[in-house]
Amino acid sequence: MSVPAPRRTASRPPARRPDARRDARRIVVAVAALCLVAATAAAAPPAPQEPTGCGDLVRGQLCLRGPVGADGMYTAAYRRRGAAGARDEIIVRLGYQRKNDRITAFPGWFGTRRTQGGAVVLSGRVEMLADECIRGVMERGETVYVTKWSCG
Repeated sequence: MSVPAPRRTASRPPARRPDARRDARRIVVAVAALCLVAATAAAAPPAPQEPTGCGDLVRGQLCLRGPVGADGMYTAAYRRRGAAGARDEIIVRLGYQRKNDRITAFPGWFGTRRTQGGAVVLSGRVEMLADECIRGVMERGETVYVTKWSCG
């Protein structure tokens, strides 16, 4: 019985190491991009303090939160004070109203819902111009409640 001789293969050239100059260029570009992002974030106007606009009602508080003066998601929230139980739950309609120096728009509505545990929160996307103000609106029956205006 004979054992075949081991196969010999041609030697391979050494693996190429990436060019050090190319690595340095990548690092410089990444650092420059990070500096640009940091400078942009530092120059951005500060976000409005939460809550953006609230109104104290006789039996609760109505608030509207969102990026005032910009398109984005806005949230209208209502919380009742002294709601004792399920029999005290009410149905409300929540939304917003926009205005600028020329016109006050009709309310836009996020929807209608019954409070649970004395609270209800509804959200929606609002398209808003930089010169506009916005406020929260709540309707219960034929009575309409509003928050104070928040301007960008």
